[in-house]
Amino acid sequence: MGYGVVMVFDMSTHEKIFRKVINLVTVIVLYILLLAIIIGVFNVFQNIGLVWLKKGGFSQVVYSVLTIFVLIDFFKAFADYQVHERIRLTYVTDATILIVMREITVLIYGHEFENDTLLVFAALILVLGIVRAIAVKFPPFECPGSISVSCEDEQVK
Repeated sequence: MGYGVVMVFDMSTHEKIFRKVINLVTVIVLYILLLAIIIGVFNVFQNIGLVWLKKGGFSQVVYSVLTIFVLIDFFKAFADYQVHERIRLTYVTDATILIVMREITVLIYGHEFENDTLLVFAALILVLGIVRAIAVKFPPFECPGSISVSCEDEQVK
């Protein structure tokens, strides 16, 4: 009849572990994104050199630049999460709009587009633009001293 050792953690211990793991993961992702941005800038210069030598297409330069902007928006989102412990909708919509614009650019320069596809992408950009405008017009309300909990959530407790 052996008794096992039971480790009891209170919720604050779990929350501390969770926050440390999330902090570590976001820092790692930030460094990976920073490295990707640096590599992307070198890629842009390489593509500009190929355009200069008439060996590459200008579309690849545009695609690379838009990719860097997407990476920068993701970097801003993760850096903001690191500070405020929440993801801002504007950063996510900006990144998504840039991704759609990048794909439209690839389709147009590659002459592989159909009118229906461009119409769907245009509608998507319109909806994302409306979502972004609403997010800017009506930002989330926070209680003083609160990082990620709104006042309504605070009153429920």
